[in-house]
Amino acid sequence: MRQPSVKARRVAAASVSLVVAAGVAACGPEDNGAKDSGGDATPHKGGTLSVLNSNPQKNLDPARLYTSGGGNVPSLLFRTLTTRNRENGAEGAKVVPDLATDTGRPNKDATVWTYTLKEGLKYEDGTAITTADIKYGIERSFAPELSGGAPYLRDWLVGAADYQGPYKDPKGLSAIETPDARTIVFHLNKPEGEFPFLATQTQFAPVPKAKDTGTKYAEHPVSSGPYKVVTNENNGEHVVLDRNANWSAATDAERKAYPDKIDVRSGLDSAVINQRLSASQGTDAAAVTTDTNLGPAELAKVTGDKSLASRVGTGHFGYTNYIAFNPKVKPFDNPKVRQAISYAVDRSSVVNAAGGSALAEPATTYLPNQKSFGYTPYDLFPAGATGNAAKAKELLKEAGYPNGLTLTLTHSNEKNFETGPEIATALQDALKKAGITVKLQGLEDNDYSDTIQNVKTEPGFFLAHWGADWPSGGPFLAPIFDGRQIVKDGANYNYAQLDDKSVNDEIDAINKLTDLDAAAKRWGALDKKIGEQALTVPLFHPVYKRLYGKDIKNVVISDWTGVLDISQVAVK
Repeated sequence: MRQPSVKARRVAAASVSLVVAAGVAACGPEDNGAKDSGGDATPHKGGTLSVLNSNPQKNLDPARLYTSGGGNVPSLLFRTLTTRNRENGAEGAKVVPDLATDTGRPNKDATVWTYTLKEGLKYEDGTAITTADIKYGIERSFAPELSGGAPYLRDWLVGAADYQGPYKDPKGLSAIETPDARTIVFHLNKPEGEFPFLATQTQFAPVPKAKDTGTKYAEHPVSSGPYKVVTNENNGEHVVLDRNANWSAATDAERKAYPDKIDVRSGLDSAVINQRLSASQGTDAAAVTTDTNLGPAELAKVTGDKSLASRVGTGHFGYTNYIAFNPKVKPFDNPKVRQAISYAVDRSSVVNAAGGSALAEPATTYLPNQKSFGYTPYDLFPAGATGNAAKAKELLKEAGYPNGLTLTLTHSNEKNFETGPEIATALQDALKKAGITVKLQGLEDNDYSDTIQNVKTEPGFFLAHWGADWPSGGPFLAPIFDGRQIVKDGANYNYAQLDDKSVNDEIDAINKLTDLDAAAKRWGALDKKIGEQALTVPLFHPVYKRLYGKDIKNVVISDWTGVLDISQVAVK
């Protein structure tokens, strides 16, 4: 899920389709009575769920959505071969069957994956869902005019690198076979033990070829989920969903589909959203948000009100905010300089700048602190809570800078509590104690992302962040540290431009594993190995706090998304 706030996802989020605001992966809610909100704790079918959002649900086309299930609202429309387990906490980080009977059957080396569809699957118009529809849905995601989805399939499928989609090449992809209406087989370039995670992406949603209207498909995509689109105004600004009468709960163990109708309104100011959810009057009593967090000031007010505090969902997205170094720029080519900065960082001040300990947790590992990622605790350059200026000065002296040095830190001007001025200023103050004078270079958000993601303009010292496309170490470490993923003529995320054969080889070895628990342990060990090179300084992991209306029941927050799962909510 790359740089959610820089790119409103490709993470996941979460907006994207995966933006941070849209929320993406997390641990479960605090013990806030979420499951028992309201008088009668039992969730019931019926009623209208209101969704109050800042960002419109743009590009409501499964080819163009990035995150798992397309995020929150799209997962009500698009079923995929597999999906995320809709449970609180760590159980929610698991992948489970959706349209398929299981999570996939690999061959011996995980280069071929076979799926069988469940019986009785239907679209909103009552026609049968077939594997040919899934194959076609994947193929159309390669069309340039439908860009925006996750890029993995182009890399993973045999012969897919230059494919331009079915509009230009109707022969399709030979790497995807459909021997019958219920069987689909994928042939991969290399072993990929995490293919079941990829199969949660909306590119795996079925699209009936006869109903494909190209770039206009988003106006009324054909539903395979429990709801169908009846209104889509201004490219997702106002979306209304009604029940899909041909969806069967017997084939879908994950989506509860309690409300009769879901009304999504966007373009609202975040402060207004939180005010309306707080007041919880009229239709807002049965309202949630899928993209707006509580800020520090709002959280302070909510925390002091018992009734409001009981209506806050808490989650931890698999996401890390960090300092990035470009070792090709002096003096960051010197490991001791990078280590000195690592020791000098005051994480307490950084956490405060990010909104306080309720909204941010200090990080010393690059991988998020959740089991599914392979989290292995380590602190290779212990700075303590407030920084170790003495050790930093010692290392600077060894590096040839006994009198300190002056550096430029590049950051975004956007006040996002992640890569913005607040964090940069906190670091500036901390490093000054170690004899490091930091000059701040703030860039407007688009210029910022363009600058740091271009190997020709990438600075030596800047703020960055990364979110997971799914809860595993693979999509966290590979895009950032695999030398073969360095992009010289496009958006590059391997900021250290690390091309270490031992790292690349270990990534390949872990990708062969279909035992995801065993893979997680290896990802954790690799995280520590890379961490020894001091190519990044992990700063903090965000915590998501979101209000919901007083009539909302059955709040589920998983370690996959970190935010309220709209497919589980009831309003009666």
